[in-house]
Amino acid sequence: MKTSLFDSWTEKYDNWFATPTTQFVKKYELELLLQLLNPQPGEEILDAGCGTGIFTEDVAQMGAKVTGMDISLPMLAKGAVQLKNMNFSAVCGDMCALPFCDKSFDKAFSMTAIEFIEDAFGVIKELNRVVKKGGCIVVTTLNSRSPWAERREEKGRSGHSLFSNISFRSPADMRLLIPDGGVVTTAIHFDKDSDVEEIPRIEAEGNKLQLETGAFLAAQWFRR
Repeated sequence: MKTSLFDSWTEKYDNWFATPTTQFVKKYELELLLQLLNPQPGEEILDAGCGTGIFTEDVAQMGAKVTGMDISLPMLAKGAVQLKNMNFSAVCGDMCALPFCDKSFDKAFSMTAIEFIEDAFGVIKELNRVVKKGGCIVVTTLNSRSPWAERREEKGRSGHSLFSNISFRSPADMRLLIPDGGVVTTAIHFDKDSDVEEIPRIEAEGNKLQLETGAFLAAQWFRR
């Protein structure tokens, strides 16, 4: 992943969550993250690929001590400003070679970053390395089985700089990627063009049926 890939997307990334539909996206993604990660006060937690800290902030608000790491300095700098009054530290680094000692964190998570990295197995290995035994790890990505991923892939084929070299994965792909015994689930069962008033109903129905086609794909496992 090139260092400059996200440097020009700092404002665009945050602004993407500003519409009524994408506000629901953030709400349901955050709910699933917090459910799987279950951050506790005082825990040392790594956010690998934290970007501007749009999800990091909520984990820090739970009382955890969060280290946010990203390869993009502009994204990281904005996150440091937004979380300046929280128990947050910013580190510039590569997810394929995390700049931390073994067993440095109680837990770790990564939100929709692994699809931009060619060596996904290397990322999983590194997250396992820096988390203490028994610690929870959560990795999320855009589900290749969803229309959201299909649209981004189409943009990539048309030359979109952010999506031209991207690897979305299915739930089956993620199960092969993470250690045995991990949990894979999805959220965001509505589409970009869904009626905003219908979104809560659509999401609740998708969760009830445990559909594996939700756009937001999350994998959780515990460090052995």
